[in-house]
Amino acid sequence: MKKSVLRDYAKLIVRTGVNVQKGQTVLVHAGLDQPEFVQMVVEEAYRAKAKEVIVEWSYQPLTKTHVRYKSLKTMSTVYEWEKARLEHYCQVLPARIHLVSSDPDGLKGVNMAKVSKANQATYPILKPYRDRRENKEQWCIAAVPGVAWAKKVFPGLPKGKAVEKLWESILAASRVTEDPIQAWDDHNADLAKRCAYLNNLNIRSLHYTAANGTDLTVGMIEEGRWCGGGDTSLQGIYFNPNIPTEECFISPRKGLAEGIVHSTMPLSYRGQLIDKFWLRFEGGKAVEVGAEVGEEQLKDMVSMDEGAAYLGECALVPQASPICESGILYYNTLFDENASCHLALGSGYADTIKDFQNRTMDECHEMGLNESMIHVDFMIGCDTMNIDATCADGSVVRIFENGNWAF
Repeated sequence: MKKSVLRDYAKLIVRTGVNVQKGQTVLVHAGLDQPEFVQMVVEEAYRAKAKEVIVEWSYQPLTKTHVRYKSLKTMSTVYEWEKARLEHYCQVLPARIHLVSSDPDGLKGVNMAKVSKANQATYPILKPYRDRRENKEQWCIAAVPGVAWAKKVFPGLPKGKAVEKLWESILAASRVTEDPIQAWDDHNADLAKRCAYLNNLNIRSLHYTAANGTDLTVGMIEEGRWCGGGDTSLQGIYFNPNIPTEECFISPRKGLAEGIVHSTMPLSYRGQLIDKFWLRFEGGKAVEVGAEVGEEQLKDMVSMDEGAAYLGECALVPQASPICESGILYYNTLFDENASCHLALGSGYADTIKDFQNRTMDECHEMGLNESMIHVDFMIGCDTMNIDATCADGSVVRIFENGNWAF
């Protein structure tokens, strides 16, 4: 891939993605797959007048080794130096860049029960720090190719060509054109118009149906609002959380989901695949689940905590989206969720509630926002999906017809 194109991509992530401000700390999370590109991102952040750029590396084989040899007690411990670091980030509010490249099957064979128990133990300690940063930071998730990921997406190609092909696909989906920043300005304007239309409907529930057996009704929070594209932090900084993104999304009301929904794409959850699965909801809760692949992982996921079996997001993505039309299955939620309507189990988003900045998290939860230690998107869209919205005035408006916008 031409370095000039990759530099344009790095600039897009830094300037349009997190929108680094002068004097700001930048925190980059990345795997070991594309160190040269990470260096480009770091350099671009400094060009945007960042005060400092910190890179935190990850490596799936090392993660597997840690889980194998560390005791559960050690994995469940949050040390004082870790708390001090988290406190520091609460004070400086860094711009966070997440560059995903992991192997969708990279943690296969890991003792996930051990990992889950450790996460359940550390979550109450880490959550207060996360809550203090909630909606105050800019963050952006973007992607770079890893060899194992590229071979998963393009199994018939040699490693080098698979990586090059995945680069091409990532850049196309991310709108890295002759003028990527202008392309994103135009795209955000279109998503804003879609959200405005949906918000004007004053939707009280969504009814999903599809030929695969999906028949699900989900209730909305009365004060909820549809969001999509760019966002503005509580510091007043506009940024783009996901590159790419095609969705308009909202957080539903906890306890208001009835029926069954079938997945339409594989889900890579914590480095392990779950595929051909379904969930049945009663009283808002997933009371029964099944999967042809990864059923135990699915059951573990919905039992992580009390809120894990409830919905935290409803997102609308047309089949006519560029990622879906590419015909590529990425085995990566950042891309696959932007090729398909999807739901999320777990925590909802406070910023999908009107006037959220003047409400406490407890108030948001009282209004029906779900709370959980997880937030996991899974894809349900297909070319036979219809979605009907019941509005506050009792009218029913079709907003999706055969997998695409009906307006």
